[in-house]
Amino acid sequence: MSYAGPEFESPQPRRPRRRPLTLALAVLVPGALLGWLLYEGVGGAADSGGGTTVAVGKVTSTAPPTTSSTTADDRKPPLPLKGKVVVIDPGHNLTNFRHTAEINRKVDIGTNRKECDTTGTSTNSGYAEAKFTLDVAHRLRTLLEKQGATVKLTQDADRPYGPCVDERARIGNRAKADAVVSIHADGAGAGQRGYHVIMPGRVHKGIADTRRIVAPSATLGKRIAADFGRATGTKPANYVGNGTGMVTRTDLGGLNLSTVPKVFIECGNMRDSKDAALLTSAAWRQKAAQGISEGIVSFLHG
Repeated sequence: MSYAGPEFESPQPRRPRRRPLTLALAVLVPGALLGWLLYEGVGGAADSGGGTTVAVGKVTSTAPPTTSSTTADDRKPPLPLKGKVVVIDPGHNLTNFRHTAEINRKVDIGTNRKECDTTGTSTNSGYAEAKFTLDVAHRLRTLLEKQGATVKLTQDADRPYGPCVDERARIGNRAKADAVVSIHADGAGAGQRGYHVIMPGRVHKGIADTRRIVAPSATLGKRIAADFGRATGTKPANYVGNGTGMVTRTDLGGLNLSTVPKVFIECGNMRDSKDAALLTSAAWRQKAAQGISEGIVSFLHG
């Protein structure tokens, strides 16, 4: 038997009540979002030093400013001869012939005594060796300075005669030169053609001592001989050096008294008509300067 109990009405579903928190969030969230966007756009941009700029409804980006202390000069490759000192010794002097007593005076070169200087030679048409050597020296100086070298000349037509061979050596020594090249042209017989480089031999006598410079001078001479031949298209001398273009001597004061690497170069024979045609050509003299320059650069870079 069952008991139903008193009758009740069926329960009605409860209508949800709108809570105040929900309403508050609905109002506050959009406002908070708008405020955050404005903060990030204004405050964030200020903090970043110009990075990202944000506007309501639109975001734009700008690249951050860059600063650099590097200049165009800093980006240039270093000059190969920067910090190097080269002394160029243009042989003889155009006005030596007016000072015969002075240039004939004997000076000590260690192994013996020799004339202070000579007048040099010339082509059959009268183009003087001293004029040739100074012209090539000027061209060579320009090329070396463009490479960054400090260049000094033993004379620049700025004195009445000389300097004497012992003073020429001292100029290179005082400059603490990394390389010294004495420029000449020979006065051999007709038919004797070509260039040759003269290097110091081993001398240890009197005021001369070349022992420390023989080896580096030989390297300098080989580099110049090779590059000179290539640049000028000429061959080593056919009358000295056994076709090598290399000669060693111990009777030249300019070499004996040097304490820094030094060589002489006889660029050709002024008394041979074919060589003379080259030596009197400005275009060829530029090639000669280029060849000597390349040899010096090669030597100084090891």
